[in-house]
Amino acid sequence: MEELARESISLLASASAKPPLDVAVGPRLGSVGAVFIMLKSALGAGLLNFPWAFERAGGIRSAVTVELVSLVFLISGLIILGYSSSISGQCTYQAVVKEVCGPAIGQLCEICYVFNLFMISVAFLVIVDDQLEELCGSVYELVTGLPQSDLPHHFYTDQRFALVLLCVFLILPLSMPKEIGFQKYISGLGTLAATYLAIAIIIKYHTMPSVMVHVTPLYSSGISSWASMFSVIPTICFGFQCHEASIAIYSSMENQRLSHWVLISVVSMIFCLIIYSLTGVYGYLTFGKDVKADILMSYTGDDILILIARLLFGISIITIYPIILLLGRSVIQDPLLSWRRKRHGVVTADFENRSRYVLTVLWIAVTLLIAIFVPDISKVISVIGGISAFFIFIFPGLCLIFAMQSVPVSCKTRVVLTVWGVVTLISGAFIFGQSTTIAVMQLLGKI
Repeated sequence: MEELARESISLLASASAKPPLDVAVGPRLGSVGAVFIMLKSALGAGLLNFPWAFERAGGIRSAVTVELVSLVFLISGLIILGYSSSISGQCTYQAVVKEVCGPAIGQLCEICYVFNLFMISVAFLVIVDDQLEELCGSVYELVTGLPQSDLPHHFYTDQRFALVLLCVFLILPLSMPKEIGFQKYISGLGTLAATYLAIAIIIKYHTMPSVMVHVTPLYSSGISSWASMFSVIPTICFGFQCHEASIAIYSSMENQRLSHWVLISVVSMIFCLIIYSLTGVYGYLTFGKDVKADILMSYTGDDILILIARLLFGISIITIYPIILLLGRSVIQDPLLSWRRKRHGVVTADFENRSRYVLTVLWIAVTLLIAIFVPDISKVISVIGGISAFFIFIFPGLCLIFAMQSVPVSCKTRVVLTVWGVVTLISGAFIFGQSTTIAVMQLLGKI
C-alpha cells in the first residue's frame, strides 16, 4: 500500500528514530533483504485493480506499454531518492525532502504524506467492504441453501453494517495503542496475499471452462484517444508505490553505493512488473470488458481459491490498517504535542492519551464514512494515484533540481540532470492534475 498498502511501511517509523547515515548502528540489510522489503512495500492492494485498469487502458498492449514507460520514471525516482538521502544524511522521506528542498516543500511533503495515508486507509476499508459483501452472500447461501439473490435486505444483513462492527470491535482496539507490537508478526502477509492472488488468477484462467473465458485481443478497437491509456497511470502509481519507504530501506542497507542501489531498484521494479502484469493480463483475458474494479468481485462467492484470496487480503488489511493509522496519526499529533509543550512547558500523559484517542476515532470514523459511500475501489485508487505522483515524480524531481544547485558536479552533468528533474516534475504535475480531476469528476458523478 501500500502500501503503503504496505506492510514494510512500518520501517519508516523505526527509521525516523535512527541517527544519521554515517553513525547508524545495528544489523544492516543485504541485497536480498533490501529487494524483499522493496517488494513488500510495493506489492499490495493495488493488485486488485490491475485487470480493470488493463480494460480501461484499451487492452493488453497499450497497458503494458504505459507500464514500461512508467517504469523508467519509477526507477529514476528511486535512484534520485537514494542519492538525495546519501547527500543529505537523512533516513526518512519527509526529512530528505525538507533537508534538500527546504522547510516549505518539506511541510508540503508532510501534508501529502498524511493525505496519502488517509486515502490508503479508505481504500483498505472499501476492499474489506467488497469482500464482506461476497462473504455475507456466501454464508447466507451455505446456511439456508438459497441463492444469494434471495438474501433479505435488512440493515443487519448489509455488508456495510458488518464493516462498521469490524471497525468498532476490531480495528479500533488495534489502533488505539501508542505503539503497535504485532506488526513484526505480519510483515509478509500482504506480499503473500498479492502473490497468491496472481497465481490464483493464472490458475483460474487455465482451469475455467472455455465458454466462460473471454477471448480478448491484445488491444481493443475502443482506443479512441490517449486519455484511455493515461487512465491506467493512477493504478500503476498506486501499485508500484514504494518510494516513501525506499529512503528508509536505503539508509538501512549495508552497501550504500549508488550503483548498488540502482541494481536493487531495477530488480525490485522488474519483479513487481512481472507480478502486476501477469495479474492484469490474465484477469483481463478471463473477464474482458466485464471485469470488475476489484478483480475478486468478478469471481463467484463459492470458489475456494478465490475465497482463500479474500481471507488473506481481509486479514492483511485489518492488521495493516492500524500501522497506516499510526504513521498518519504521529505526523498530525507531533505538532499538537509541540504546541502543548511550548504553551505549558510540559506534555502530560493525560493530554497525549486524549489527543491520541481523539485522532484515532476521527481517522477511523471519517475513513469509514467515505468507504461506505464510495461505489468501488477504482474511484479511491484514482485519487491515491494522483497523490502518489508527488512521491514518485514531483518530490524526486524537486530533490534532483535542488541538489544540482549545491552538489559539485561538472556543468554538463548539472544541466542534464537538472533537465531530467524538470521533466520528472512536469510529468508528475500533469499526472496529478489529470488523475485528480478525473477522480473528482467520477466521485461527483459527472462522468
